[in-house]
Amino acid sequence: MTEFALPMAMAALTMLGIVLGYRVALVLAGTAALFILVSDLPTAFFKLIVSRIYANVLSNWLFVAIPMFIFMGLILEKSGVAERSLKGAQRALGGTPAGMGISVLVVGLLLAASSGVVGASVVLLSLLALPRMQEAGFDTPTSAGLVAASGTMSILVPPSVMLIVLGDQLQTSVPAMFAGAIGPGLLLVALYGAYVLWRARGLPRQPTASDGRNGIAALLIDVAPLVVLIICVLGSIIGGLATPTEASGLGAFGAVIVTLIYRRFSLSMLMDAARDTVTTTAMVALVIIGATCFAAVFRGVGGDEMIQSGLGSFGTSPWAVMAVVMAAIFILGFFLDWLEITLILIPIFAPVIAGLDFGNGLAGQDLLIWFGILVAVNLQTSFLTPPFGFALFYVRGAVGDRVSTGQIYRGVLPFIGLQLLAMGLLMAMPGLIIGF
Repeated sequence: MTEFALPMAMAALTMLGIVLGYRVALVLAGTAALFILVSDLPTAFFKLIVSRIYANVLSNWLFVAIPMFIFMGLILEKSGVAERSLKGAQRALGGTPAGMGISVLVVGLLLAASSGVVGASVVLLSLLALPRMQEAGFDTPTSAGLVAASGTMSILVPPSVMLIVLGDQLQTSVPAMFAGAIGPGLLLVALYGAYVLWRARGLPRQPTASDGRNGIAALLIDVAPLVVLIICVLGSIIGGLATPTEASGLGAFGAVIVTLIYRRFSLSMLMDAARDTVTTTAMVALVIIGATCFAAVFRGVGGDEMIQSGLGSFGTSPWAVMAVVMAAIFILGFFLDWLEITLILIPIFAPVIAGLDFGNGLAGQDLLIWFGILVAVNLQTSFLTPPFGFALFYVRGAVGDRVSTGQIYRGVLPFIGLQLLAMGLLMAMPGLIIGF
């Protein structure tokens, strides 16, 4: 175990820094810099990290979508359009806290599908939905947990960048991967919804404005603009008319148009949204850069070897092999980005999985699609696992000191359990994946 002293110390020090309340981005980057100096990594590793930050973060076209979606969310929030839509949906569902929770889940699913980027989805939901959940009577941990979990749906719900990369690595059809993700996505939404309904029991009904606007026409007026905007953004991606980055620009422009339709537009509102976009984007960017530094150094000091060697005592039966693979992906998700895990582990494990018989009638492409979707659900779970789940950092960066790190951690734990339950159901019932 002495050969793994450095990665173990690195993980422990990072956890300690976060628990003590230091800024997550600075803890991640500072720990990475410290362990370059105390390890046998050459000082030239600093240059490699700079190159990695530029190549994987600053020049990554997907991350351009983040400020666009942040701006879109801020415009909808500051103009009151988002609040009107969410409360309209809540009123249609009876005006109860449960109605607000389900509304946030549905809107969150649409937003996640429209962005395809976890960072953008989680930040946008943090700005839009978290205050509405708190106003409806939900406690802060539950509100933060639902926001983080709903935002990570963009990893799984088509059109997902992860599914495209997984399809390439597994050499399977990307449209088949998209189709296979529909069942798991609906399953997760159902599990989340059931939990939200359970948490809403006993909460007092929130007063709603008695303005006589309770009919279908009023619902359409309240909800339709946001729904149409999201459908346009998502449709432009699915129809091949725009990339997620280009669609984010469409979303930002469309949000401004919606405020004009509602006569909520003002230059001061626009400038406030622009300033807050810069601030929030800077927070998110620092977290991404810090996490990139940490992941690179952790791998450099042997962190991934430490985790994989700890799993070597498992047996060789098909289900034991699957357990090893899923555990490795889950644990590595604490420290590494989904892209790194996909590019490193999938080429190693895919040929092994393809040659196994799990007794469920799957073989060839169907077996690999089933495996690929299980990996996607697993990686979605890893975005929520404390202390290093990226979605947790995004929520913290977006809401600032309004929500503590401890509250976010407590809030996501039930959703992590639900995702693990979903993964178990998908293993036992592959028809939920292949049947679609």
